[in-house]
Amino acid sequence: MQRRKRAVKARRALKQITVIVADDQTLFRDGIKDLLEGEKHVRIVGEAADGREALRLVKKLKPNVILLDIKLPFMDGIEATRQIHAECPATNVLILSSYEDEAHVMEAIQAGANGYLSKMLPAAELVNALRTFANQGVMIPQPVMSKLIDGLRSVGASGAEASLVALTKTEIRILSLLGRGKSNKEISSLLASSIKTVKNHLNSMFQKLGVSNRTVAVIKGIDLGLISAEKTD
Repeated sequence: MQRRKRAVKARRALKQITVIVADDQTLFRDGIKDLLEGEKHVRIVGEAADGREALRLVKKLKPNVILLDIKLPFMDGIEATRQIHAECPATNVLILSSYEDEAHVMEAIQAGANGYLSKMLPAAELVNALRTFANQGVMIPQPVMSKLIDGLRSVGASGAEASLVALTKTEIRILSLLGRGKSNKEISSLLASSIKTVKNHLNSMFQKLGVSNRTVAVIKGIDLGLISAEKTD
């Protein structure tokens, strides 16, 4: 029985990750495709040169992940992220950008991006990010995380401290599991509860924290000392 469970777990771990690449530079898209095509369990299902095309492809192909640049023609990456998050929540948005300033990072995450990585990152880090995103995780390197925390503080994140008192032990545990990149299904299994129950806890927690998505919830949790930043990578 244990051997069978391990085999099932191994098969799940090898599940193919479908990806769309959206960038207005053909050479950059080609470079990403060359990198990812060498990965057995990653499949590029589409590419886009502008935000409108990126949104159209996500609706049509429903990939696990979209790698999205901020600076795109017709519809920028921020607005594309906002619409993808609203209309295709099962697709995880990973921003790949040359912009690393606090304003751009904050805007992307608040629009619903699951993570934010520099275009200068090592290839191995990108592959790890995709694996994390396939499970609805969070991938934000420490330098970017620090900028996000500073940004949240500047807009009054510390005001959430009072509401944190109202968080239940279960909600705090779920927040910790989110920070470790766990999906709703995995959290459900760990808590021995239904996925619907987990979603109810998430909605309650988001409301108390004043956030609209998992990533910002994790960032606030780190800022307030509820979870460790080291566990989110």
